[in-house]
Amino acid sequence: MRPGRPLRLVIAEDGVLLREGLIGLVARFGHEVVAAVGDAGELAAAVTEHAPDLVLTDVRMPPGFSDEGLRAAVELRSAHPGLAVLVLSQYVQHAYAAELFDSVGGHGVGYLLKDRVGDIDEFRAALERVAAGGTVVDPEVVRRLLRRRHDPLARLTAREREVLALMAEGRTNMGIARALTVSEAAVAKHIGNILAKLDLPRTEEDHRRVLAVLTYLRG
Repeated sequence: MRPGRPLRLVIAEDGVLLREGLIGLVARFGHEVVAAVGDAGELAAAVTEHAPDLVLTDVRMPPGFSDEGLRAAVELRSAHPGLAVLVLSQYVQHAYAAELFDSVGGHGVGYLLKDRVGDIDEFRAALERVAAGGTVVDPEVVRRLLRRRHDPLARLTAREREVLALMAEGRTNMGIARALTVSEAAVAKHIGNILAKLDLPRTEEDHRRVLAVLTYLRG
């Protein structure tokens, strides 16, 4: 971003009232919202179309309301290394937050909690600092991430935790698929992700599944 140039933003927020409020606020700051979207798929398309300076995104978005916004931000940073991202959410999503901060050397990234933003000028400064390549992190986000740093389950998404909980109940892949109204292929993919994120040794698949359940029960 050139100094003094108005920022071009894409806003990703599924709440209509908050999204409209953010559009108005950004305009008051003298910046331009080139697109405002309500889900992660639209976010990716808007970034490709408009090449913004900064993405302002929530974490939980349709269709799953788990971590779609944050996952999209991580993927967009990988595809567009110059893209700045500021996460504004009620939630600290542990599984992808670390990946976000690790991307592009941690430059041009921020994570703020909605209920802790109490000063409009500070919010404006955060937007502009992240767009200029700086890093802005709410201290509460840092505290929560550090608190769960050594919890292996913290790396799992909300859906993966649901799958693991059903595994702990002794459900088969078919039983888990029926309970969550998803395909067995989707369940198998989630289980593969769970085993990888828990860093379980690659032995017999059933043995790794048992180890995953034991990890869940200990947590």
